[in-house]
Amino acid sequence: MSPSALKHARSIALELSDSERAELAQDLLVSLDGPPDADAAAAWETEIERRIGEFDAGNASVIDGDEFIRRLDARLPKR
Repeated sequence: MSPSALKHARSIALELSDSERAELAQDLLVSLDGPPDADAAAAWETEIERRIGEFDAGNASVIDGDEFIRRLDARLPKR
C-alpha cells in the first residue's frame, strides 16, 4: 500500500464511530495473530483441570486480587 493510500485509509477509519473503530482495531489485531493454535483449547482445559485437582487435594491455595497485585508489584522492577 502506498503512503497516500495508507493516509487515506487512516483518514476514513478515524471518521468511524468509537464502536466501529474498536471493531476495526480488533479485526486488524486478529489479522496479525496468524492462525489459531488448534491444541490451545485442549491444553488450557487440561491445565484448568490440573489446577482444580491440586486445589481440591489441598495442594494449592488461593489469594484475593489485592494480595495478588501486591505480590506482583513487589516483583516488578521499580522505576
